[in-house]
Amino acid sequence: MKSPLDCKYLYGLIGYPLVHSFSRDFFNRKFIAEDIDAQYINFEIENLGQLMEVIAEYPNLNGLNVTAPYKEAVIPYLDSLDDDAREIGAVNVIKFIRDAKGNLMELRGYNSDVVGFGRTINSILTPQRTSAMVLGTGGAAKAVRAALLKHGIDVQLVSRRKSEHIVVYEEITRAMVANYKIIVNATPLGKYPDDNLCPDFPYRFLTKEHICYDLVYNPEETLFMKRAAKYGAETKNGIEMLLLQAFDSYDIWTTDK
Repeated sequence: MKSPLDCKYLYGLIGYPLVHSFSRDFFNRKFIAEDIDAQYINFEIENLGQLMEVIAEYPNLNGLNVTAPYKEAVIPYLDSLDDDAREIGAVNVIKFIRDAKGNLMELRGYNSDVVGFGRTINSILTPQRTSAMVLGTGGAAKAVRAALLKHGIDVQLVSRRKSEHIVVYEEITRAMVANYKIIVNATPLGKYPDDNLCPDFPYRFLTKEHICYDLVYNPEETLFMKRAAKYGAETKNGIEMLLLQAFDSYDIWTTDK
């Protein structure tokens, strides 16, 4: 394989840690299969201040994906945002806009999480599932909430810290769980290698009418999903959303969006 600097186009992922991510393998297989002179590499940076060093080191960089914990923190580094990213307050795709000589003119932020999750919603809806409880309040949770609201689904956010319009796990009652038939884990709890973790949710209140959707996709079946299935709930992991947002990311990088 070529050095990343020798490819015509370079793309990558910023976040920390990245041991769980499938994006690099997905995109590099795509580039090989379609004979595209490009590579996708991981930039596992402990400090977001290193982003500008990465950009300076790789003048052929044309796009980045952004994952935890930087989806919100990256915004001040960008020159502009599209409407979804601005409304949600989180970015998971950065497009590098360069002039004909390759000089970087603009860093523009997008949110393909809202598109990816939004395209999976119809497959999980039933007449009983008209409201959702979203676990987490970070960038992924904000995208999930926005997608659900666009589909007319009422949303209750859950966090470890209480604030206005947000409940904490200890406040979740049987009646609340009965009301919210869609439960989405939008936290990183349970992703590899920490797959022995899960949100502190009262799983015993779940029924077969519920769906528990985990945005984590590695491992394929998370502890959150296992505990939900024990009480009869339908479960779904985040691999479909990952693929859909990846397709949209590449579309953003390579078209005039």
